[in-house]
Amino acid sequence: MIELHVEDRVARLTLARPPVNAMSAEWVARFHELLDELQCRDDWALLHVRSALRLFCAGADLQQLQDNFGRDIEAQLELGRSYQGLFQRLQDLNAVTLAEIGGTALGGGLELALACDLRIASAKARLGFPEVGLGLIPGAGGTQRLSWLCGRASASRLILTGETITAPEAHRLGLVQWCVEPDQVAGEAARIAALVAGLPRYATAGAKSAIFAAANPALDGFARETEVVRECFHSQATRDRVSAFLQR
Repeated sequence: MIELHVEDRVARLTLARPPVNAMSAEWVARFHELLDELQCRDDWALLHVRSALRLFCAGADLQQLQDNFGRDIEAQLELGRSYQGLFQRLQDLNAVTLAEIGGTALGGGLELALACDLRIASAKARLGFPEVGLGLIPGAGGTQRLSWLCGRASASRLILTGETITAPEAHRLGLVQWCVEPDQVAGEAARIAALVAGLPRYATAGAKSAIFAAANPALDGFARETEVVRECFHSQATRDRVSAFLQR
């Protein structure tokens, strides 16, 4: 369903639930289980989320949704809240996260990608929120994160029309940071992962928290920035890196 492999300070979570990596209660539980395992390890600095299938993730398990219609709507709402909780945990992770979108990312699959800090997509991939066509809306944080990331106008375009867009268009809108040819996605994602994993985790994690503070009016982003700088100043690794840079 989901596989974990850690190597060279990169933790790779590979989605492997044919045929479309559908999300479900079991899928959420497995994802949390692997995040729990990673929290007990200190041999990684970046989380790389990818797929073993041709697509990235097509979203929630519609059969499970239909079954819940016939039993208890509250059960489906609770499942939606569990998706929100998982993706919030991913967003709050004290490490940089990278989503490698090698193929289609729709609905909950796109919401998963939006919960990551960095996104790279194949130029042949398609992304979107088709939920309104089913009489639904993105309910795992998609309405919020897409608005934060791309602004209200672009979020309204994609969510209110159910339009599916190409990866180059997603790149133009700022939804993904990189868009490369299909045969280059895996290699470029690995390069980005290795680059970030080679940086001090306390610095990248601190910078991530300051970036999110900028979008939260309840927080003083400048104060958080100063706190992170203070933490960096106290690190011997920072002092060693500055010294080595000056010696070069």
